[in-house]
Amino acid sequence: MDSTAETVKTRFCIVSDTHNHSPKPSDADKFAYRQPLPSADVLLHAGDLTMCGELKEYKKILKWIMASDAELKIVIAGNHDIDLHEEYYLTHAGEKDTIARKQVREVKDLWTGPEARSAGVVYLDEGVNTFTLKNGATFTIYTSPWQPEFWDWAFNYPHDEDRFNPPSKASEPAPANPVPSWPNVDVMLTHGPPHGILDATSSGEMVGCKFLRNASQRCRPRLHCFGHIHEGWGAQRIQWERGTIEKATPESEQMLKNRSAYLPAHKDGPAPMVFGEETIFVNASIMNINYRPVNAPWVVDIDLRASV
Repeated sequence: MDSTAETVKTRFCIVSDTHNHSPKPSDADKFAYRQPLPSADVLLHAGDLTMCGELKEYKKILKWIMASDAELKIVIAGNHDIDLHEEYYLTHAGEKDTIARKQVREVKDLWTGPEARSAGVVYLDEGVNTFTLKNGATFTIYTSPWQPEFWDWAFNYPHDEDRFNPPSKASEPAPANPVPSWPNVDVMLTHGPPHGILDATSSGEMVGCKFLRNASQRCRPRLHCFGHIHEGWGAQRIQWERGTIEKATPESEQMLKNRSAYLPAHKDGPAPMVFGEETIFVNASIMNINYRPVNAPWVVDIDLRASV
């Protein structure tokens, strides 16, 4: 809750790791991930749209995203979306492979073309962007499809590379797109999780990025959404100064009924959040570890700054 500025309640619907799966039919009532997705001001997709790229798969995915009831639909790639990472894809296909070059171009054109834009779809690479909504809210979002090296997939970086924070010494090289510090970002949307936050694998190993964790704590966004680790589905609310973690515990019946897990954090709700003091983290992976779409989308209500 902001005490010094006018704010606007804004609803986010969040999904990730859909891996070629569109929402189930509306009568598939054993799945929360079914048509239609919950209405929202903003739909966020945190990547792994596909299993392994391919234009025909992106076309099917774009169709249901475009049809979703959200004014703004922000999409990033994940490590499985290999042909959205041009350098990776051309290196593996052979840089002289004209078919690969054509596919990379067609895939990117699909996500950034006039049909997608007219439906409110915005595909983002790594960086910072600001949007103003029809409800009068404005917000700044940091996005990144990158995650620590994971086998030989797209958008990977070495585990000892810090691409999210300014260097500690002037002599050290600066990353291309560091995360801004508080209070300059409202929402973070990354494919990979920060270390120690909804990042535990089935074996219990925490595989999130320690540098992303440092950046998120320095940035203190209202909301940080991601996926990548299917077993980590859930939501947590971290109070930075006290170091407390509150885990969201949505009821299964309500998730099936509402087609989502719901977390209210707006000023008129039961537990308003305080910007700069706490952050809501959401792992919105739709797939479980066996690649079945059994997890629910998340719906989160937060207060954003009113546009001037």
